[in-house]
Amino acid sequence: MKKWVTKKLNKDNAVAISQRYELPMLIAMLLDIRGITDDSAIIDFLSNETLTASPFEIRDMDLAVERIQAAIEDGELICVYGDFDADGVTSTALLYSYLSDIGANAMYYIPSRETEGYGMHREAIDRLYQRGVKLIITVDNGVAAADEIAYANSIEIDTVVTDHHAVPDVLPEAVAVVDPHRPDCDSSFKELSGVGVAFKLVQAIEGEYADVDGLLENYSDLAAIGTVGDIVTLRGENRVLVKNGLRHINNSDRLGIAALTEVSGLSGKQISAGNLSYTLVPRINAGGRLGLSQKSVTMLLSDDEDYALDIARELSSDNIERQQIERDILSDIDALIREDPSIVNNRIIVVCGEGWHKGVIGIVASRIKEIYAKPAIVISLDGDICRASGRSVSGFSLIDAVFACSDLFVQCGGHPMAVGFGIRKENIERFIEAINRYAAGHPVPEPILELDCKLNPAQLSVDLAKGLSLLEPFGSGNPTPLFGLYNMTLRDIREIGGRKHLRLTLSRGESAVYALRFSTTLAEFPYEVGDTVDLAVTLDVNVYNHSESLSIVIRDIRFSGREEDDLLRSKALFEAFCRGDDIPPEQARSLIPTREEFAVVYRFLRSSGGYRYPFDCLLHRLNSTISYGKLRVIMECMNELGLITIDEGMYEFEIKLCEVSRKVDLNTSVIITKLREVSACE
Repeated sequence: MKKWVTKKLNKDNAVAISQRYELPMLIAMLLDIRGITDDSAIIDFLSNETLTASPFEIRDMDLAVERIQAAIEDGELICVYGDFDADGVTSTALLYSYLSDIGANAMYYIPSRETEGYGMHREAIDRLYQRGVKLIITVDNGVAAADEIAYANSIEIDTVVTDHHAVPDVLPEAVAVVDPHRPDCDSSFKELSGVGVAFKLVQAIEGEYADVDGLLENYSDLAAIGTVGDIVTLRGENRVLVKNGLRHINNSDRLGIAALTEVSGLSGKQISAGNLSYTLVPRINAGGRLGLSQKSVTMLLSDDEDYALDIARELSSDNIERQQIERDILSDIDALIREDPSIVNNRIIVVCGEGWHKGVIGIVASRIKEIYAKPAIVISLDGDICRASGRSVSGFSLIDAVFACSDLFVQCGGHPMAVGFGIRKENIERFIEAINRYAAGHPVPEPILELDCKLNPAQLSVDLAKGLSLLEPFGSGNPTPLFGLYNMTLRDIREIGGRKHLRLTLSRGESAVYALRFSTTLAEFPYEVGDTVDLAVTLDVNVYNHSESLSIVIRDIRFSGREEDDLLRSKALFEAFCRGDDIPPEQARSLIPTREEFAVVYRFLRSSGGYRYPFDCLLHRLNSTISYGKLRVIMECMNELGLITIDEGMYEFEIKLCEVSRKVDLNTSVIITKLREVSACE
């Protein structure tokens, strides 16, 4: 449940942009909505294909280049020390490939997610020492490895750090620490991924007069995959890397990417940033999650087509296995929530489970975050030291929240939207209390669904959807345009795709449209023919047998006229009461239902034979002035007194009526008694 907000538009400004650049009005509106309004920004956004900022803007870049060039000239063995996700793998492949191309004596190393975990480790440094490594260049890690780099120094291995993660208070004593997030770094663009920083390092090694177009031709395909995979903003230099990278991927002679494209079912198709995000990136990430990171790099660098294809198939198989592991963990969490629904009332949801695969818990945290619109942290219990991964919502810095509890961790790192840490099992309960206490003082923003603008269904066409390609690539910071179709009457509901998806027919006035709701069965769909609904949709063009048609995909749906501000406030109040927060007496009184309100709900449930959709849908069907919070109190009370049972999980919700042979006294309810106690306090 989210508040729908339409972004602000200066229509006069959009008209001026449309006329000045001869752009379709919708494109001009979207540029204005996204704050791309001055001439240089518009030209750059629509046509930028070349990096302009000097890599030497980034602090310590000169020191990094000096040490690397000395190592190359002296024939020292250089190790590119990477990471196991798509950003780390492509960073490693890019920098190693470049160093090899210019004749450096180089190797690469990626730690095992399962046995080593993220970042640098002494045991790995010892192995590199035995190999004769004299210089380590980290990519996508290293800024938090002060102790490990100090150890490398002690055995006469120098380190150049290239990273993009949050910078700790104390920097490692490396030859150079190249991280745009350093407080003393004056670089103009701070949002590079790890592979973006690696690309800037390559540009710097090439020198002041580097052939940037040549570097983009050779390496932007790798940079695009890592940039999209790390979900950094697709503005500025990231947009340049991805825009160029997509062009080269679509005409790729890199055998590893071609092999991955083939096994992903994308051969012969135009590949977008979305394709990278949903097909190629998960396969590379699956390798890291299940132990094939080194092979992922080998695949990307391979000159052997058959070998590259074999590894790509392994990665695809691993991705299928990863998806099953993910489903199994989510099933465990669903069971935990059904047993104790109060878990999701916390400001930050934290769940723990024995033996959950450490390589998959980050994805699971992301799923929980999406379902409940709250930051989520998943902890895998395995011995004394447990591993955790968290994902946040926009506007809440999870890394700040985690750093506020850092005394409880063995190791931690990340950025505002994603974190990872190690924690002793004995400290987990203290951590859950501490991070929720932090969130009490730094409130999590209310969940928002941002629409670019509302559209009249009569305006929808293939040409309108095709015009959106001017704004690609879409991704973080430049999301796929999301449009609102309001006050649409639901005329027909059809199951498609083996009954896994729905095709809806909707109308407003004289205009009728067809829209798709993926991954929703008829039994899970709470709307009925005749309902008036609002849709949040994306537009695309479907090509079949050389014929183009408009594809409208529903991203969210709600009953028209819903007052979400009141609903969300009431929901937050109910959750605060359930958590035991101090709430004012008048607010507690607002949650106490009358006997007639109890009767309204019970009569509806009796007439409907129960209910199997979420509370906000039940609230609409009641056609009453009962608030969301009161409805929840009524349901909790009825559940307590044995009138109903509530089965509430992550994906399913069901209220069943119980056979009652005796009269029940609502005044004996624990939740009503507690509310009355709080409401009586002055």
